[in-house]
Amino acid sequence: MVQAVRGRIVTPEQEIPDGIVCWEGDRLSWVGAADQAPTQIAEELAQLPEGPQGYVLPGLVDVHNHGGGGASIPAVTDTAEAMRAVTEHRRYGTTRMLASLVTASPEVLLARVAVLAELADAGEIEGIHSEGPFLAASRCGAQDPAYLIDGDPTLVERMAEAARGHLATMTVAPEVTGANEAIDALLTADALPSVGHTDASAPDTRAAVERLVERLATSGRRATVTHLFNGMRPLHHREPGPIPVVLAAARRGKIVLELIGDGVHLDPELVRDIIATVGPENVALVTDAMAAAGMADGEYVLGSLDVQVSDGVARLVNGGSIAGGTAHLIDVVRTTVAGGVPLVDAVRSASLTPAEVLRSRGQEEGAPYGALRAGYRADVVVTDADLQVQRVIRDGQDVTD
Repeated sequence: MVQAVRGRIVTPEQEIPDGIVCWEGDRLSWVGAADQAPTQIAEELAQLPEGPQGYVLPGLVDVHNHGGGGASIPAVTDTAEAMRAVTEHRRYGTTRMLASLVTASPEVLLARVAVLAELADAGEIEGIHSEGPFLAASRCGAQDPAYLIDGDPTLVERMAEAARGHLATMTVAPEVTGANEAIDALLTADALPSVGHTDASAPDTRAAVERLVERLATSGRRATVTHLFNGMRPLHHREPGPIPVVLAAARRGKIVLELIGDGVHLDPELVRDIIATVGPENVALVTDAMAAAGMADGEYVLGSLDVQVSDGVARLVNGGSIAGGTAHLIDVVRTTVAGGVPLVDAVRSASLTPAEVLRSRGQEEGAPYGALRAGYRADVVVTDADLQVQRVIRDGQDVTD
């Protein structure tokens, strides 16, 4: 049975002012202008309101997400608890996501990975992201410094085994002792390294990025940078650090930059200028969400650390560091557009670009996702004119709360 929605369609290439998206089962079957719709879907079109009623976007894809709906992914002990976070974001249009851990003891990391692997086996998440534990203590942010360790390829191998093929990415500071060995173990496990929480110099960052690019060249895969600007040495004209190096690499299409475009972690004008500089195909908008996403202000935890959320901003109780985000990815898109980024570019950076990062691992089964294109998975988000979510379809099924 063909199903369809009508609206202002946002594809990776353009906005169609009055368009139709059709799907059969779990695959998109036709996307285009309403006046060019095929005659065989005339019956479905007759049931739709005339003219565009709002926007139709692809399902959004978040590759850095620690929780939501009151559930903290780094603390989950069963799949039901983890699904609270997944469901919270899914009902706001994030149809695909990685579940992100934070730095913890090896025993805790292995236990959490085992739980999340069950969700990945069930197709509820696209994989697991481990933020640490091979990070720079001076740039640890909301990571517990007590659990930071040197690069340990054996731990990577154990985590990959516990993940049953679902360890998708891991954040590593390239200057920590043993980083290269840990990165090699990640690549062997088909997991993508992500440069972040780093105090590396520009030369050290350049060497690490060039090594990554060379290692990944034949596979078509691209490493990422964990939340650019946050958790790394700031740019200085005499000691430039990692930022200009990864910007240049992204401009060449060699690496993908995460940006937490929630208006808290980064100024929206900076997000606008970075996307204009490197292109939306080289930026993945992320939430870095924690348990308070979708919840009221109050007391929460991130990993082993206490967090206070006030006016929607999460900060560590001790030290005051920003401790993750409280936005949904559609909120990030809305903030990014308000900051001056064209809607088509903002949506691409929140859907197709992160989807391509995940697909490049070679683990994707079935149809691709992340764009409104015939043959892609039927992941569709319908919003009003203000980008407020009205309806969410995942694999052709309505999952709107």
